[in-house]
Amino acid sequence: MNTSTAPAILLVGHPNVGKSVLFHRLTGAYVNVSNYPGTTVEVTQAPARFDASATLLDTPGVLALPSRSDDERATMRALLNETSRCLVQVGDAKNLRRTLTLTALLAELGVPMVLALNMHDEAMARGVTVDIPALAEELAIPVLATVATGGEGMGELTSSIARAAVPDPLLHYDPLLEEEITTLAAAITTHAPHPSLAARGLAILFLGNDTEVDNWLRQHAGPAYAQLDALRRAASLRAEEDLPGLLARQRTEAADALATSVSQRAVRSSPLLAQRIGQAVVHPLWGIPILLGVLYAVYLFVGVFGATTLVGLLEEDLFDGILNPAVTDFVTTQIGNNGLSDLLVGQYGLWTMGMTYALALILPIVSTFFIAFGILEDSGYMPRLSVIANRIFARMGLNGRAVLPMVLGLGCVTMATLTTRILHSPRERLITIFLLALAIPCSAQLGVVLGMLGGVSFSALLVWALAMVGVLFLSGFLAARLVPGRRIPLVTELPPMRLPIAGNVLKKTAGRLKWYLIEVIPLFLIGTFLMYLLDRLGILPAIIEAGEPLVSGWLGLPKEASAAFVMGFLRRDFGATGLFMLADALSPVQAIVGMITITLFVPCFASLLMMIKERGLKTGLAMLAIIVPFAFLVGGLCNLVLTALW
Repeated sequence: MNTSTAPAILLVGHPNVGKSVLFHRLTGAYVNVSNYPGTTVEVTQAPARFDASATLLDTPGVLALPSRSDDERATMRALLNETSRCLVQVGDAKNLRRTLTLTALLAELGVPMVLALNMHDEAMARGVTVDIPALAEELAIPVLATVATGGEGMGELTSSIARAAVPDPLLHYDPLLEEEITTLAAAITTHAPHPSLAARGLAILFLGNDTEVDNWLRQHAGPAYAQLDALRRAASLRAEEDLPGLLARQRTEAADALATSVSQRAVRSSPLLAQRIGQAVVHPLWGIPILLGVLYAVYLFVGVFGATTLVGLLEEDLFDGILNPAVTDFVTTQIGNNGLSDLLVGQYGLWTMGMTYALALILPIVSTFFIAFGILEDSGYMPRLSVIANRIFARMGLNGRAVLPMVLGLGCVTMATLTTRILHSPRERLITIFLLALAIPCSAQLGVVLGMLGGVSFSALLVWALAMVGVLFLSGFLAARLVPGRRIPLVTELPPMRLPIAGNVLKKTAGRLKWYLIEVIPLFLIGTFLMYLLDRLGILPAIIEAGEPLVSGWLGLPKEASAAFVMGFLRRDFGATGLFMLADALSPVQAIVGMITITLFVPCFASLLMMIKERGLKTGLAMLAIIVPFAFLVGGLCNLVLTALW
């Protein structure tokens, strides 16, 4: 939240209308700009470029208010707790009716507003024209067209903020509802007046069962809250239908009427190419082949080019051929052959193992993966995955929206665990977090898997993928029947398909690589030091010997693979890299079994901490207690089956 005393400018709007891009334009601060919903899950703030005294807040996208999901509740908390200078509603110029439905409620809050109709270029390309002066006159606030990705309209927007005005109400509800709203607003004014939000707006949200407004009134009204709650319950009893639904329907009707009066859509003989592509990727017949083609292209770029070509250049030619011999000669010349030199350039040396793993093996793999991931998310393909996956995910008690955290988990499971907040129920979040921890490999681990199994054969990689998909759906199917609650139907926003913007992809890749260099490399060095310490103390050989019956007997792997599982406790990709280094000593079956087991093995330490943060210590440890034996169970069964068939 805003810690300064100066009033803040809040950016509010639906998901995927360009708020984060516009925030970057107005502040210069970079946030994860993506062409799919759910990018912003917490309030982001930064000083404005155009006014040194102003602070801008980029709130999470809201499908609707009153708030229901975590991101909507975060936006509502910002509205309630921030001292607002004005609101900038960022709307979709292509879908004016939906934009004005949110405007109708924001207008009741009595805060000065500006309406920025973003993606104006895409609206024009689709034949949608908006009479902006007429709309501005109807609302009595500044209304302007913007194209945030191209920087168009930014100057007009900054000048409009200085002219922000309290909007005229978009509608009057029916007489009975108006009477209920007026009575409740008067009670709020008496018992819990808000310093900046109008009592009428709070009354409408309270009648709509907004939990954040309910909590705020409960806290500020004190004993008088019982009177406010009694008024709400009485209004609900007198209503002829569900009161929140009735309020929402009348707002939608008013927004529809205004949108019809100020906008026109030209009749076109055929959809745009981007629309045809967008329809094809979610088509029941063509969607799956397109998905398989996309996944194969990612495999070629990451698994072949990144994990084979680039890793070969860096590891074999640069590190093994030039850097490692030079560093080893320098260290042994300067300090001799002793414990310190072993720590630096020995078998578990900070340079020969830690930095070589991090820079020569993992960095080229995650770099290519981050580029591929950035292209997919910026193109608008990611939310369409949720549509494709919706029917399948229904078997796991989830809807297709859960595919977004899971796909994000292919980048970083830790951050994907955080983004499960975009899901609408605790049940969905619990199941998704469990599946992320169990069967979704992060980018670094996935890259190592692609590199190792891709080097064996495409069929080896296919067996691993089928095993992961099978475990994912089996675990989800069982979890859906063990975790109480009901499935929430899919409601998501499909942004237009577009050519990825190179600047966005490069910024996201650079930001993620910065995270890798700052956060992951130190962990690799810490892990290497622990391996060195365990080896010097004789503990590592003891662990390897103790794990031999399980690793060598049940999994059929060399006993040295036990060290990879020890490393996996620190980071999944570190453990996978340990198996990668044994690749020459592994048969195809051993390579597949090893990668299946290490993928299902414990989530990295950072992910475990995030699981505990999101679900609590008891739940986090319970998940860990299920995952570890399950990983070895599946690995051993795969060993038995593949040994018999391969």
